[in-house]
Amino acid sequence: MSDSNTTDITNPSTFILLGIPGLEVAHVWIYIPFCTMYVIAILGNFTILFIIKRERSLRAPMYYFLCMLAITDLVLSTATLPKMLSIFWFNSREINFSACLTQMYFIHCFSVMESGIFVALALDRYVAICDPLRHSTTLTNSVVAKIGLAVLLRSTILALPYPFLVRWWSYCRTNIIPHSYCDQIAVAKLACTDTHVSSYYGFFVEFSVIGLDVPLITVSYIKILRTIFSLPKKDARLKTFGTCGSHLCCILSFYLPAFFSSTRRFDHKVPLHVLVLIANVHLLVLPLLHPIIYGVRTKQIRDRLLKFFTCKRT
Repeated sequence: MSDSNTTDITNPSTFILLGIPGLEVAHVWIYIPFCTMYVIAILGNFTILFIIKRERSLRAPMYYFLCMLAITDLVLSTATLPKMLSIFWFNSREINFSACLTQMYFIHCFSVMESGIFVALALDRYVAICDPLRHSTTLTNSVVAKIGLAVLLRSTILALPYPFLVRWWSYCRTNIIPHSYCDQIAVAKLACTDTHVSSYYGFFVEFSVIGLDVPLITVSYIKILRTIFSLPKKDARLKTFGTCGSHLCCILSFYLPAFFSSTRRFDHKVPLHVLVLIANVHLLVLPLLHPIIYGVRTKQIRDRLLKFFTCKRT
């Protein structure tokens, strides 16, 4: 660090990431569980992709959407975790200005993409349970491809303004970011120019994503639950509910922390290190949980996984 931390900076060449402010002494110990979870997340998501690609019987809309989710998790975690781990273990805190903007873009882009994939999964479960006879004709491969393209385009377009807004700011306070990755809100606090446009755009994105996706998912699952409870036999109800239980677990694990994270800007009583730690866990735990939840609760994936390891042993 040099005078660039306190003098006028139009576009700083580097930012300094502090990791988890207030827990610097524990960074070495935090590295161990974070690194372990990252490795498991990478292996788990690659396993999901491998099984779905290997088994022809899994060439169905739900599994195509699961592939999209696995790829999204891989990109989202890899865009943030390696740098985060280097801060914890090697104290490598510098990040290039352009790399910071790229990381920020990937975080926003793939977070929005993940939300869109959950809407697609809810749509698939709605058609499969509420109108099963038309499932194969409604969600054809071309329709699935169009849904995937729409999810990709929406996330790409909505996340695109973030790095441009940050690049236009001038920085005259410091280039030290009290975070372990380039969080847009944390970077905005370093600017000495008006950042209200960025704040308003952030609200617009949150409203466009959460305000649209959550109601769609909620309506879908209300209709799904009505259909399930209308089934005459208890065993049929339990079996049908089990097919969408994994989706509900993943949806709750995504939107509840995201809701808490979006409200952190209004709460100044929560310690900074708690907010940063929750944000880190949110980015890491979701890619870890998704393959575990779908691998354990989805019978088809679980059976293929057990079959694969059984064949390997014999």
